[in-house]
Amino acid sequence: MELGLNGRTAVITGASKGIGKAIARGLAAEGVNVVLLARGKDVLEQTAAQIRQEHGVQVLALPTDMTDAEQVDAAATAVAQRFGTIHILVNNVGRPPRRQDRQITWSDAEWLDEIDLKTIGMLRAVRAILPHMARDGTGRIINISGASATNVWVPALTLGLNNAAMNQVTSYLAHDLAGDQITVNAVVPGPVAVEWREAWVAAMAQQQGQNPAEFMAAFCRQKGILAGRLAEMDEISDLVVFLASDRARYINGAKLVIDGGFSVNAR
Repeated sequence: MELGLNGRTAVITGASKGIGKAIARGLAAEGVNVVLLARGKDVLEQTAAQIRQEHGVQVLALPTDMTDAEQVDAAATAVAQRFGTIHILVNNVGRPPRRQDRQITWSDAEWLDEIDLKTIGMLRAVRAILPHMARDGTGRIINISGASATNVWVPALTLGLNNAAMNQVTSYLAHDLAGDQITVNAVVPGPVAVEWREAWVAAMAQQQGQNPAEFMAAFCRQKGILAGRLAEMDEISDLVVFLASDRARYINGAKLVIDGGFSVNAR
C-alpha cells in the first residue's frame, strides 16, 4: 500500500527508546525525515545513528526537556531551520509509574510533575510546532494516550488523568485546526512490551515463582486482555504510520484503541 509519506518531516517526542523509537523507525522506513526529541543525549544520539544506518533518511536528534518551554521552542525553531515545513507531530513523551504506592497520597509537586511532562508537554509541543506545520492536507498531530484514560489501572491515577486529558485535547484540536487542514488523532494502546515493562514482567514472574510466559498468561486473564499478550511496539508504530499517511486523511478527532481487546472485555 502506497502511503505517500516519502520526503515528509516528523517530530516525535520521547523518541530515544520504547514506543517513540519504534514510531520513529516506522516513519523512517517510509522515507520520512525524523526529528527525535528526548532528554537523554547519549541514548538519543544512539537511536538517531541506528535509524540513519537502517533507512538512510535525515535524522535530527535534539536533546529536549518537554517541561521546559524555552527548550521546546528552541527545538521547533531548529527543525524549521533545517527542514522548513513540518508535516507530522507525534506526542509520545511520558514516563512509567515512578512507584507503586497510592497516588492520592502524593504531594502537589509530584502530581504536577506528572501533568507537566505529558499533558502540558503535549501542549507545549503543539504550540511550538504549529506555526511550521503543513496546511495543505498533509499536517498530522498524533497523540499517544492509553487505555487508562477510560479504565482504572491501579495504581496509575496520574497516568489515567494524563491520558484522559490527551484524549480531550485531541477532540478540541481536531475542531480547532480543521480549517488549517491539520488532522488530530489519538492512539490509545493497552499495555505495551516496552523495555521497562519487559523488565517488570521478568521481576514479577521471579517473585511469584513463575516463568515470564506463565506470569503473562495469568496477568492477561486478570486484566481481560483477550489477545493474551502485551502489544508489540511495532504494532503501535504501524497504526501511527497509517494515521500519518495520505490514506488516513479522512480520519480526524478519532481515538483509535489498540489494546488486544482489553477495553471491550467485561471482567
